[in-house]
Amino acid sequence: MDMIANIVGLSVSAQGGVPKSPVEKLTILTNGCIGDKQNDLKHHGGPERAVCIFQENIIEQLRSDGHPIYPGSTGENILLAGTSIGDLEPGTILRFENVELEITTSAPPCKTISSSFNDGEFSLISNKKYPSFTRWYAKVRSEGEVKLGENISIIN
Repeated sequence: MDMIANIVGLSVSAQGGVPKSPVEKLTILTNGCIGDKQNDLKHHGGPERAVCIFQENIIEQLRSDGHPIYPGSTGENILLAGTSIGDLEPGTILRFENVELEITTSAPPCKTISSSFNDGEFSLISNKKYPSFTRWYAKVRSEGEVKLGENISIIN
């Protein structure tokens, strides 16, 4: 099934860690995003986890439940709108204007993002506990630049 979504947030952290700061455009290479540093290379980054993707509707749902989460606070590089929970899974292709990504795995949450949740409940975005209510890692099938507001095709 093909669908159209769009980029509503792009974020990087030059120092590593969270929160990541908003940017208007992002250059994506095989090993990650230019200007984005990972402090824990055992669990983040590298070719299979080059880009972290999150869905705006998950942030909105958590905020409506009173959590202090906001775009970039959980370390995602790309925030998407126009998707439903369950639309993304390993093997899903995200085709941007000049970039193509493939979802590889969920991004397991850890204590470094606990300030985005009441009582530090970061496991609320654990794919193991709540399937598809999570951030995703993607590998880069073609490098390039993405821009805020850009439409993308999601191919499952």
